[in-house]
Formats: sequence, structure tokens, C-alpha cells
Amino acid sequence: MKKRRIVVKVGSNVLTQSDGKLDVTRMSAIVDQIVALKRNGYEVILVSSGSITSGQNDLKIDRRLGSVAQRQLYSAVGQVKLISLYNELFREYGIPVGQILTMKESFSTREEYLNQRSCMTVMLENGVMPIVNENDTVSVTELMFTDNDELSGLIASMMGAETLVILSNVDGIYNGDPNSPNTRVIPMVNYDRDLSEYIQDTKSDFGRGGMITKARIARYVAEEGIKVILANGKTPHILTDLATKPQQTMHTEFRPNPNPTTTVKKWIAHSESFAKGRAFINKKASEVLKGDKATSLLLVGVTSIEGDFEEGDIIDVVDDKGKTIAVGRSGYSAEEARKNIGVHDIRPLIHYDYLYME
Repeated sequence: MKKRRIVVKVGSNVLTQSDGKLDVTRMSAIVDQIVALKRNGYEVILVSSGSITSGQNDLKIDRRLGSVAQRQLYSAVGQVKLISLYNELFREYGIPVGQILTMKESFSTREEYLNQRSCMTVMLENGVMPIVNENDTVSVTELMFTDNDELSGLIASMMGAETLVILSNVDGIYNGDPNSPNTRVIPMVNYDRDLSEYIQDTKSDFGRGGMITKARIARYVAEEGIKVILANGKTPHILTDLATKPQQTMHTEFRPNPNPTTTVKKWIAHSESFAKGRAFINKKASEVLKGDKATSLLLVGVTSIEGDFEEGDIIDVVDDKGKTIAVGRSGYSAEEARKNIGVHDIRPLIHYDYLYME
């Protein structure tokens, strides 16, 4: 029987107590539920926050440190404690764990992307529990993930997961003010529905992202054909209840796109922030790309090239109105592309297999 693959993201506010200490009891309960899922035919990848808050609680710093230095120090110390606790908890069930610390830059090239996928695949095939977190000791630039919600979405897409479960300290997305007695959690929405009118722009005490980020990531991942569930990680038995009695369990589910993009295009879509150049196109080329038929971007429709990129790099496609409408893998270097602007009957700048429309 084919196993059902899911990614479970657990936020800092689920794993920590009000004083910032790791909540070992809740961690144990989450591990118990993951093991129950594994025994019932699920493959589980855990994306876990909590390292920085754990390290911050354990260290008493006498002198003032800059924000970058604090992040590096707390995460370096806290990650050891976090993974050690997970190791002890899973070891009670005879399940070995493997730690994967990654960065946003590690998704920027196809080779690194596939290397990460291969690593997690071999872990799953050999009964090892993958536990993923951002490498906060070195991810301190603008190329950091928004938070682990974004990371979990990338992992779910990369690993071809059936479902992404994002656990935070709220029950889901409400249709109004959560404090109002008449407000209810929206149980199910389509992948393309905009829920921003219902979401308050607030963040948790310990996490970097808020519900707006979670909803945006959920829509993005659901558009790629993956079911996304937002639920409260502090609710007892939440993971097993979502698996066995979802209709009776409070959460918000984003229905997946029934016609998702290919895995290559998923990688390209997630690589947009690593674009090394831009191709500006004319009105006619823009209309063709926006049409119903899958079409390559030809150099005859390009008006100018910006940036310094090599063949195989990711570039943005900008229409005649200055709007980025697509992202894709270039078939030329920037220098070659500039020389061939407007030329007919040569290979495309971006083949449609490697072109993702926004």
C-alpha cells in the first residue's frame, strides 16, 4: 500500500510555554500523534520551530548583543536542545531522527533542490524521521525565510506531499474578530480564494510570521495541488483527529488545485526571489504568454535584458506595463540573450516547460 506523505509544521508558540521554555509535555504529545500517523500508513516530515526561543531561555547574557549575534547564538544553543528532546521522544518508539538544517538559498539551484529531496527521500525509505528547521546560525540576511511556514510550504512542494498541516496557537481563519461570540472558523476554502479581509495582521509572541503569512503560504501551496490545513497545535489529539475525524475537528482547510503545475515549475515558482535578471517583453509577446495555450518566450518578443545571468539561471519576465508576469529558467546567458533580441527562428529564451506564469 502506498503511504500518504504529509508535512507537519509546528510553530514556536505551540512548542513553548509563556515563559519561553520548551513545553516538553506538548512536544511529547505531538510525537505520540506523529508515531500514530506513521503506524497508520503515513509518511511524516516534521518542520519544527523553537530553537531560538529555547536558546534564549537557557542563556543569561551579561552584555548586550546585536540582533544578528543574538539570533546566531540562541539558535546554535537552542537547536541542540530541541533536536535532543525530539531524539529522546522518538527513541521511546524505536524511531531514529535525522536533523536537516537548511536555508532559502539552498532552494535557489536545481542541483541543491534535488540534493535536499534525495536526502529526505532516503531518510523516509529507511524509517528515519526527518526534522527540518532553518539554519538560523547563518541565515541572517534578506534571504531568510519569512518564517517556517514558508519553509514548510517549500518542503511540501519539493517532497510531493499530499497534505501540509500548519500548527499554530489558533484554530484556523475566522470570518471576523476571533474575540466576537458570533465569529466562526472558516472550515474550507478553495485554493484561489483571498481571505485577507478576515485576517488581522498580528504575530505570535515567539514566531516571526502571523496569520496573513500562513494564509498566503497556504494559498500558494494549495495552488500547487497540495491540501493545506491550518489548525491549533495546542488542541489535544489534533493531528490524529484531523486524520480520523476531520469533519468534527476545528480547522481551516484549503482545497488543492485539481490541475497543479509540474514539479519543475513548482521549483521555478519558489525560486522567484532568486531571479538573477529580467527580460522585458512587448505587448504582443505578453498577450501570447497570457493566453490559454502553453507557449515559450521567444527572443523576437523581447525588448531588453537586465542583469548578469548564465544559461540555466532563473529570470523574471516583465510585460510592457512593467509588471512581472512570469518567472522561468533562461536558455541563454545574459550576453547571448542581448545579442539575439528580436531574432526569429532560434531556440526560445525560456521554454514553456520551464516557464511559470504568475
